[in-house]
Amino acid sequence: MSFRVQPTPAARPNRCQLFGPGSNTKLFAKMAASAADVINLDLEDSVAPADKPQARRNIIQASHEIDWGNKYLSVRINALDTPYWYRDVVELLEEGSERIDQIMIPKVGCAEDVYAVDALITAIETAKGRTKKVSLEVIIESAAGIAHVEEIAASSPRLQAMSLGAADFAASMGMATTGIGGTQENYYMLREGQQYWSDPWHWAQAAIVAACRTHGILPVDGPFGDFSDDEGFIAQAKRSATLGMVGKWAIHPKQIALANQVFTPSEEAVNEAREILAAMEEAKASGAGATVYKGRLVDIASIRQAEVIVRQAEMIAG
Repeated sequence: MSFRVQPTPAARPNRCQLFGPGSNTKLFAKMAASAADVINLDLEDSVAPADKPQARRNIIQASHEIDWGNKYLSVRINALDTPYWYRDVVELLEEGSERIDQIMIPKVGCAEDVYAVDALITAIETAKGRTKKVSLEVIIESAAGIAHVEEIAASSPRLQAMSLGAADFAASMGMATTGIGGTQENYYMLREGQQYWSDPWHWAQAAIVAACRTHGILPVDGPFGDFSDDEGFIAQAKRSATLGMVGKWAIHPKQIALANQVFTPSEEAVNEAREILAAMEEAKASGAGATVYKGRLVDIASIRQAEVIVRQAEMIAG
């Protein structure tokens, strides 16, 4: 391990981030009552330009009136290349309640994008005397974003999470696909006449996970567009979890249970992790640095893996 220890990410569940447009107030109470860990009220892509001012007012009112329970309440503002984003931040934080936990910044391409929003938030918090510091989440949705992913991950102490936005990312990269997440028809390998589909998002997810883990940020998988395909969603989520991501977006309520299912450690996995930790404690007591568990070698690295699973289970249960 490096002399510089990796920071610990925020200790909060982030298995599912449920999205809903700020222009549709009928959804707010249902979102608050859902099983999602994070609620993302949207001011960006799902809201038409003419509706954006009213959507802001809707979210501000909802921050005062809706009982969000233990949900982490996030608002996705508009991108920095639009004329809307600064009013989003100003109105949300000057008029919204302190129940707003997080601002999500879309289409981040460099660390300076985060700095700009951070500076505006800091000025408003100081001017208005807000006592709770708002966190940030960024979405990597462009070639520039993935090229600068590590400097983005290190850009602000407010930054708690980073997501991959597959659709805009694909467009920015010039990828020949209209699919949002999942395997793609023409992205396959051929062996002995048989086609095998691989994951075109794998490399970008791995880069995001590495940058996030280096700087103590929660790495999150973004949307899966075909909400009629439960099996495809689960497959994508399992790949993301295996790579080290902590959760996934839900663009439809039916995806909430699927995300929670994948990103909640199973009872079997938690029990096995506890048994590994117990086995290693016995090994250490006898002066050994490794031992055998169910026919396989476990050592110090195994402890770290097991501790991740146990901590995650305990955090969700709490």
